[in-house]
Amino acid sequence: MKTFGGSVLFLDRSDINTDEIIEAKYLEELPKQELETYLFQNLKIEGFNPATDVAGVKVIITRENFGCGSERKNAPWALEVNGINTVVAPTFAKSFRQNMFENGLMAIEIDKKSIADMFRTFADKETECKIVLNDDGTAKVKLIAGSLSKSYQFNADEAEKALFNK
Repeated sequence: MKTFGGSVLFLDRSDINTDEIIEAKYLEELPKQELETYLFQNLKIEGFNPATDVAGVKVIITRENFGCGSERKNAPWALEVNGINTVVAPTFAKSFRQNMFENGLMAIEIDKKSIADMFRTFADKETECKIVLNDDGTAKVKLIAGSLSKSYQFNADEAEKALFNK
């Protein structure tokens, strides 16, 4: 059974598009493994530095409409080669979410209220995440920062459940 989770990067912005995830020119010019250094190179969020903030991250928690913009089937590769296995957001661009699943990556949709609570409670802390799929089919995102721990329920769809069994 595959596991998802790890250290968390909070990206506090909606509408992060595929050009900000990885520029199209790199997808055309470079093989998959060489995309690593270009992840989020064009992403502008105050206080965010892709050269230092991405290393060791396994989970991204962000705002609405992650992966919008141009459809790039291989944009999730840039996440994958950086070791990122999960993105948690209220919504994703439909094609990007599907491409995440096709690449064995988790794209979890959680309501805006829960996402807001995650940012309020954990964004300023070193946070670990565990994605849990229970035997009864319920699922949760569990965030842990020191002695602080909180879980957020989500509805795991068939694509998400299938990833756990790969």
